[in-house]
Amino acid sequence: MIGICRRAGTFFFGLILIAAVSGPALAQGASPSAFITSIYKPYTSKTYKGARLDTPARIRRYFEPALANAIVKDMEADKRKEVPTLDGDPFIDAQGWEVANLTMDVKQTGEKALATVNFTNFRELKTVALDLVKTSAGWRIADIRAPSGSLRELYKL
Repeated sequence: MIGICRRAGTFFFGLILIAAVSGPALAQGASPSAFITSIYKPYTSKTYKGARLDTPARIRRYFEPALANAIVKDMEADKRKEVPTLDGDPFIDAQGWEVANLTMDVKQTGEKALATVNFTNFRELKTVALDLVKTSAGWRIADIRAPSGSLRELYKL
């Protein structure tokens, strides 16, 4: 009986571990809506620290290759003792957040999609539009257009 319980516990622990590790990756490949939800839903938690864009692999998890390469190159500004071009969280167009009233609308046309994300940040209404493309790695962001401007324009792409 102990052996069966141990195997069952190991099995369920394995399922939980697989879900925890692959959940965001599965959401990215499933649909553009699942990809956008996996990015924005955590921002509604008071304890969320923001999407981590601190390694090339993490950056490439979100952005299509040309934009990812520009962000990675910008990330290296710290090493050169320069100020990076990106000065805030591109997903919410701010340096700090208290996100509420989150709504997302995604319209897919073949291998492209447009996501419109509305939310309040510190009680100020924000709308962010994301152009998405389907890549061999799943859905990725080709541009983010927010009140402060376009991410592609910021990097002169």
